[in-house]
Amino acid sequence: MQLGAMGYSKGMTAAASDPATRADLFALFEQLDIVHHTLDHRPVFTVEEGADIKAALPGGHTKNLFLKDKDGAFFLVCALGQTQVRLNQLHKTLDCARLSFGSEAHLLECLGVTPGSVTLFALINDPSQKVTLVLDEALLAEEPINFHPLKNDATTAVSQADLAVFIRHWGGRVYQCDFSGEAPQAKPWR
Repeated sequence: MQLGAMGYSKGMTAAASDPATRADLFALFEQLDIVHHTLDHRPVFTVEEGADIKAALPGGHTKNLFLKDKDGAFFLVCALGQTQVRLNQLHKTLDCARLSFGSEAHLLECLGVTPGSVTLFALINDPSQKVTLVLDEALLAEEPINFHPLKNDATTAVSQADLAVFIRHWGGRVYQCDFSGEAPQAKPWR
C-alpha cells in the first residue's frame, strides 16, 4: 500500500517542496491505527547528546544514517545507538557501490528533513521510494522503538508491530542487517 492510498496526500509531492510536518505524521499514524507516545525535549543532534533523554524513555533508541552510493542510490540505515555500522563493508552485503554520507541537499530532497533530524519516519516524504531502508537486527529486538517525529526536538515511541505497519504502508525496499560481525550481513526484511 502506497502513501496516499488511505486518503493521505501530504508528502506526495517532492519532499523538499512540501515536506510533511509532525502533525501530518501523527495524522497518518491515526489513519493507520499506530499507537505512539511522544516526549518533547531540547533539540539533540547526536546519540551522545541525548543520553539523559534516552535514560528517561524505555525501548531502543536509534541512530539514523542517510547514505548515498557512488552510483546515486540512497539508503537510510536505522540502527541502535550503540551499534557499530561499518560503512566500508556495508555496500558489499547490499550489493551496491561504495557508500558515503548523503549531502544535506539530497537529504532534504529525498526525506524532507535536515541533518540531526534523520529518522525512519521521514519515509513519509519518500512516496516514490527512492530510498532503501536498512534496519539493524538488534533494533528489531527492542520494544518499543524510538525515533524523532521529523525534527530532533522530540522522540516518538512505537511498537515493533506498528513500525511494521508504517514501513509496509510506505512500501519501499527494506533490508534487515546483522551488524554484530566484522562484515555486516543483510537479507530482505520479512
